[in-house]
Amino acid sequence: MITELWIYAVVINVIAYFTMGIDKKRAQKQQYRISERTLWVLAWIGGAAGAFAGMKKFRHKTKHSSFKWGFPALMIIQLVLVGYVILLS
Repeated sequence: MITELWIYAVVINVIAYFTMGIDKKRAQKQQYRISERTLWVLAWIGGAAGAFAGMKKFRHKTKHSSFKWGFPALMIIQLVLVGYVILLS
């Protein structure tokens, strides 16, 4: 179970990271954008660390308070939950 959890965490965070980059590129080119809802869903289902890293790397959504504070807070919660699951196993 722990192995599957790690694989899931890596995959969802990589997806969230690159989604932030894709949305930033689309914003620069004034193309159809990825919705903020989609970015939040990716963060909520385990990709908060990747979304936060992407936000910092691509300098995207950094002025939005909900992203600026929400992604790091959600990331901490997710890390605590993963640590708890690891301790239980």
